[in-house]
Amino acid sequence: MNKYYILLISIAFSLININTVYSNNLPEKVLVGYWHNWDNPLAPMIGPEKVHPAYNVINIAFATPRAGTDYDIYFHPLIIKKDDFKSRIKSIQSQGKKVLLSIGGGNTTIKLDSAMERDVFVQSVLRLLFDYEFDGIDIDFEGNSIRISGGTISQPVDSCVILLIDAIKKIMREYSEVFGKNAILSISPETAYVQGGQSGFGGVWGAYLPILDALRDSIDLVNVQLYNSGGMYGLDWKVYCQATPDFIVAMTEKLIKGFNTKGGFFQGFPPTKITIGLPACNFAASGGYMHPDSVLMAMNYLLGKSDYYTGSYVLLEKNGYPNIRGMMTWSINWDATDSCTYPYEFAVNFLRIFNSQTNIPGDDTKIIASNKKELYFDLFPNPARTEIVIKLPEFCQNLLPLEYYVRNIYGSTVEKGIIRSLNSVINISKYPRDVYFISIDDYTEKFIKD
Repeated sequence: MNKYYILLISIAFSLININTVYSNNLPEKVLVGYWHNWDNPLAPMIGPEKVHPAYNVINIAFATPRAGTDYDIYFHPLIIKKDDFKSRIKSIQSQGKKVLLSIGGGNTTIKLDSAMERDVFVQSVLRLLFDYEFDGIDIDFEGNSIRISGGTISQPVDSCVILLIDAIKKIMREYSEVFGKNAILSISPETAYVQGGQSGFGGVWGAYLPILDALRDSIDLVNVQLYNSGGMYGLDWKVYCQATPDFIVAMTEKLIKGFNTKGGFFQGFPPTKITIGLPACNFAASGGYMHPDSVLMAMNYLLGKSDYYTGSYVLLEKNGYPNIRGMMTWSINWDATDSCTYPYEFAVNFLRIFNSQTNIPGDDTKIIASNKKELYFDLFPNPARTEIVIKLPEFCQNLLPLEYYVRNIYGSTVEKGIIRSLNSVINISKYPRDVYFISIDDYTEKFIKD
């Protein structure tokens, strides 16, 4: 056996050891949220350590190129002082949560055109990772950052793709050597760059596929943005539109099963690496928001937890994909506002979907589900000190008894019980003064304990 083969075997064993020892310890189920490093009057900056506790992967948005370049990456916390910001990151990490540096964003172009630009990109990102001790990086390149002009998925020809793949490999390798653990790598493309490759392979269409394919062993989370999207083909060659349960189900199964493109077959990703990316509310994105009830129904079908589904797409895997890793939203800041149905609507819905409290519609609940749009109730007084009165409309008489949940602003259940009449009194005298949300079936009202 010559020295060349001995070297290859040695490298192979060392890589096996690295993959065995190094770990990033991602939670079993993840709720990924983007945290804004700026203040928006409609979605104000909040302390990253004060976000809803359900968020266990926090993407700090964004690291962007220094002025005059599209490759030298820079990040500095705004409003919060740097040392304070670093301290807050450590506080979050001490809770077992992961904090990633998201690079790019919708308003930024990052494009590597030469070996020099690649090397500057690598070193600038590593400096930030080492300085702030982030748990890894999120790649959110949009616009003209990534485009393809030819080649195949396995053999790309465009320098912006080839150099980015090489750069990320270098970052991952050096991070492991310094920290003694693997960096978390998440990729968050828009649908055109991934699922869009089925109908076209050129420009932005399918442009992320070579990157996903080359880095698949290092990628921990694929957070495709199921919003700000045009219609996309499913595996059945039918077009599905954003903001529908079918879009969630069809686009996710397509990412898992893989699909053919003019650049070759794209091998899918295991469900354990996939999150479902949706906007937190209507104001968070230009399109793609869905009511929590519709998201719940789509996710229950996708996870194989329920056959009740009003969409038209039929899963090829009849038992669904119970190992889907979790959900992602743009953004934590928007989710924290009351611009949605109620603050932290997305986080609370994540808990409904992945917790044991999730109701799985069966034969005896389909009638209730079909009346979701009509079920409502009045709540008074509001604010209240000792008790609240729930008044249901007459048609709900046939639906009784109904279960109710009271949750605080962090999504934790304070109380649950049964509504047995159209007028019911709930004692809140022992509740701390705060804002609460009461849900019956899937209708929610906010009240204040004075």
